[in-house]
Amino acid sequence: MPEIFRIESIGPEDEGAALVRRIMVRVDSVETAKKRALKILERARQPQARALGVERVRLVDGAGYEIFSVSVRD
Repeated sequence: MPEIFRIESIGPEDEGAALVRRIMVRVDSVETAKKRALKILERARQPQARALGVERVRLVDGAGYEIFSVSVRD
């Protein structure tokens, strides 16, 4: 049964760690949602996307709990 997760792109901590972008994904498992979050972080590391200033991506479930978080420094 599909679940809905939020993938949030977070800016640098020295700039207040502001939310840059939030997307909702509907997937069959947490593992699939993690893969999507990692793909978003990969795209944020590309030179043409660095202007967005994404430093961290986190995965949040429907209840608002953070399930997974990864940083460009990991």
